[in-house]
Amino acid sequence: MTDITITLNGETRELPAASTLADALAANGQPPAAFASAVNGEFVARDARAQTLLAEGDAVFTFQAITGG
Repeated sequence: MTDITITLNGETRELPAASTLADALAANGQPPAAFASAVNGEFVARDARAQTLLAEGDAVFTFQAITGG
């Protein structure tokens, strides 16, 4: 199996092929409920992270979710 290269918050990361967004975030070491996430500028809901496959060159960003009214 080959690896893929992605960027996670601007830093290059190598992951095994067929990695999901959940895999990438777990490898980053942050608690997954503490932030929101996006792949290539598209928001990904927390419950969709395990089904979101990453591909070569994807850009993943995490950010603090802001709520309010």
